[in-house]
Amino acid sequence: MIDHVVFDIGRVLIHWDPETPYRRLIADDTARARFLAEVCSPAWNLEQDRGRGWPEGEAEAILRHPDKADLIRAYRRLWKEMVPHAHDDTVVLLRGLIARGVDVTMLTNFAADTFREATALYGFLGESRGVTVSGEIGLVKPDRRIYEHHARRFDLTPERTLFIDDSVANVEGAKAAGWQAVHFTDAGQLAVDLARFGLAEAETRPA
Repeated sequence: MIDHVVFDIGRVLIHWDPETPYRRLIADDTARARFLAEVCSPAWNLEQDRGRGWPEGEAEAILRHPDKADLIRAYRRLWKEMVPHAHDDTVVLLRGLIARGVDVTMLTNFAADTFREATALYGFLGESRGVTVSGEIGLVKPDRRIYEHHARRFDLTPERTLFIDDSVANVEGAKAAGWQAVHFTDAGQLAVDLARFGLAEAETRPA
């Protein structure tokens, strides 16, 4: 009963780990964890995903932690190191759905400029019908409005839309907007979830 499948991107289709460059820059595990929790924190990074420019974000963080200015600026400068590879097994599932004629789009929390860099690195990000990028519209998951925006933009029927995301909060946000949704943990479980919704390969689809 699903007509549309919507993929998240980070940690679903491409690997994203902000620790990667900082393992080199901050050798001590405790200090590195504190930096990424308190200085360049998930909440801080989310504001860039919401559309705040990197210079403004850097300035805000440097005002709070002037002694860490170089480390703060390294977050954007070394961003490509945070996305070192695709999750190829998930990309196979994505491409399989598209090849079988399933309507596939993507909905992601991503800064606009780093998303452009990601699409240059990973061409499959341009293979679905389209993408809603949070940094381009000033809304982030799990705000219900971003799901409603995506549904309007791509003419999706919410109850016939399946959303895939690694964040439980974002999955719950999609459900609150009337979508079907599954929590992504790995490609093997996603294949099981797709089969459950009647979206498996024909030869492996349950009777």
